[in-house]
Amino acid sequence: MDEEYDVIVLGTGLTECILSGIMSVNGKKVLHMDRNPYYGGESSSITPLEELYKRFELPDSPPESMGRGRDWNVDLIPKFLMANGQLVKMLLYTEVTRYLDFKVVEGSFVYKGGKIYKVPSTETEALASNLMGMFEKRRFRKFLVFVANFDENDPKTFEGVDPKVTTMRDVYKKFDLGQDVIDFTGHALALYRTDDYLDVPCLETINRIKLYSESLARYGKSPYLYPLYGLGELPQGFARLSAIYGGTYMLNKPVEEIVMEDGHVVGVKSEGEVARCKQLICDPSYIQDRVRKAGQVIRVICILSHPIKDTNDANSCQIIIPQNQVNRKSDIYVCMISYAHNVAAQGKYIAIVSTTVETNEPEAEIEPALELLEPIDQKFVSLSDLYEPTDDGTESQIFASSAYDATTHFETTCNDIKDIYKRMTGSDFDFENMKRKQNDVFGEGEQ
Repeated sequence: MDEEYDVIVLGTGLTECILSGIMSVNGKKVLHMDRNPYYGGESSSITPLEELYKRFELPDSPPESMGRGRDWNVDLIPKFLMANGQLVKMLLYTEVTRYLDFKVVEGSFVYKGGKIYKVPSTETEALASNLMGMFEKRRFRKFLVFVANFDENDPKTFEGVDPKVTTMRDVYKKFDLGQDVIDFTGHALALYRTDDYLDVPCLETINRIKLYSESLARYGKSPYLYPLYGLGELPQGFARLSAIYGGTYMLNKPVEEIVMEDGHVVGVKSEGEVARCKQLICDPSYIQDRVRKAGQVIRVICILSHPIKDTNDANSCQIIIPQNQVNRKSDIYVCMISYAHNVAAQGKYIAIVSTTVETNEPEAEIEPALELLEPIDQKFVSLSDLYEPTDDGTESQIFASSAYDATTHFETTCNDIKDIYKRMTGSDFDFENMKRKQNDVFGEGEQ
């Protein structure tokens, strides 16, 4: 423990594990510690089921009807992977995929007027969808063609839109799209949580819709993937990667003090010993004095004995309830997975509802989502404070990750990882560079 490291990482959440993997691949000497006896921090998967009941302080143990406790792996924070998104690229480039198996999520749905509908994202689906009238369908189809052909490096594809100036609100006007279509485009395709995006230049929104369509094109049923045995497998995959490159892991290590000298970090004290370092990465819970509360997320884990109605009996799906539909500022999300992903006992389904808290009665806010899931066998409700760092690390060399938000995919987490990487190293995270370094170890290069 009394050694000198380039980087010490505190907490084994996904963000921390990916960064420790990347730093190890980049030749840094890494020490990774967690005060908990398990991997994953906030984003772990809980098994067996008895453990989940304990964690949420339920008085009883699971009834017989729930099957074997060890058949359950329940994510505390539900998220899917975009098939063509940044996390899948990180998994492929770091070859962490060799430790994981994925399944495509069977459907993506959107809520309108109390019912749920499949999200149309291709021209054929747009024309067959019940979400829109006939003329609306044609206009939406034109919009999808425009997005598919759009290339930010080729002004000929802009059709009079200036991607860095024209707002998304104006793009919708140009295609004469109605409010319902705008709702599902912004929230179920571009996956925004609020409507703030409408008044900023449209480039990011267009790229988000392209990401959705390209992800969908890879597997056909939905743009989302989910790992067998739950999301807890992800941090462990990156931890293995770090270990291959000489990273040291210590679980169950209490952190007594972050040692500072002249305003910057020089080490971490644990059980009376100090490990020295040049840089520190951690989740917000390790540095309460350098983070601020930026809101709250409510998540409700629901165990069901049936698929969600109107989803074609899908054994996994996502449902987005756009904020406009339920008079809110932020969307409500439902992620559903099941025994098909080895995370629940045979015939059981896990639906996790989440949203950003807006009132003093968070549970009342998610009522519309819970109604879609009835009957519910058991609910586990959690309220999490969202913290974000107040210190960018330039002086202190302490780099804190942001808490996991209410979105149901990992794009915001990946942006955080790239942002921390840039602040730590001064250069942009380069996927290709990662790949070359991997080849040196596993491939034709030096053994």
